[in-house]
Amino acid sequence: MNNRCASINKILPFSCVDGPGNRLAIFLQGCNLRCKNCHNPYTIGICDNCGGCIPTCPQQALSLQNGVISWNSANCEQCDTCIQHCPRQSSPMTLTYTVDELITITLKYAPFINGITVSGGESTLQLPFLIDYFKAIKATPELKHLTCLIDSNGTLPIQGWQKIAPYIEGAMIDLKSWSEETHIYLTGRSNKRIKESIKWLANNNLLSELRLLLIPEKTDYLNNIEKLSEFINSLGESIPIRINAFHQHGVYGEAVNWLAASMIDIDILEEKLNKNKIYSINKPEIYSQQTK
Repeated sequence: MNNRCASINKILPFSCVDGPGNRLAIFLQGCNLRCKNCHNPYTIGICDNCGGCIPTCPQQALSLQNGVISWNSANCEQCDTCIQHCPRQSSPMTLTYTVDELITITLKYAPFINGITVSGGESTLQLPFLIDYFKAIKATPELKHLTCLIDSNGTLPIQGWQKIAPYIEGAMIDLKSWSEETHIYLTGRSNKRIKESIKWLANNNLLSELRLLLIPEKTDYLNNIEKLSEFINSLGESIPIRINAFHQHGVYGEAVNWLAASMIDIDILEEKLNKNKIYSINKPEIYSQQTK
């Protein structure tokens, strides 16, 4: 029996955009970056159970039980009023699962999926839970054929990757800018450790995908294309690169007024990468209506 717990924001039984094939996608609550462009800002903060959101809920789906916010998902209509009134933009609409409970859910969908992707927030903030969950999958005959992937911001130290490496097939990592200065502006933190994670994962055949989020006039990929290309080429030819297009949906604050990335923006970055012998590039299938 494994009663180690995690705070989980959402579980998607079937997802075709969180890794190869049809996947069970699990989104853990909490993140250590403060990205201005975050499309899911309600997954960043951990609810501190202050109770301020309770009277704001139109469906009375929230209550305080023994000092802890209790969320009644049956009454909830997902209007996000509670999040809008939270000074930390944190969601009280999370559930706590044990490893055993999550394994039971995984068994339910196992016949219909190719694998599991754990995302967030930043899933590696709950690393002991991840290790136990993936270890249980590998030890369960009905589940051991499933591939286990992590969608991460890459801030986990190398020692952490070493601990979880035996139980995963790979990780998908975001490199949100090349320069440290721009990364701090966009996320509040340095990207030094992220680059270290990317290199280590690639050297150990665990980098499933490197992601570049293009934000016109904000990200610095084009200004540093030679250094970026040299870095990508050092990872090996087989590493898929995914260019994601920024859009304003779901963002808060100043990013609401940022330009969305158009097809032209994406094509220009792809062309520059191609000129530096980077060809394994996946581009967005859907773009925002806004163009420059």
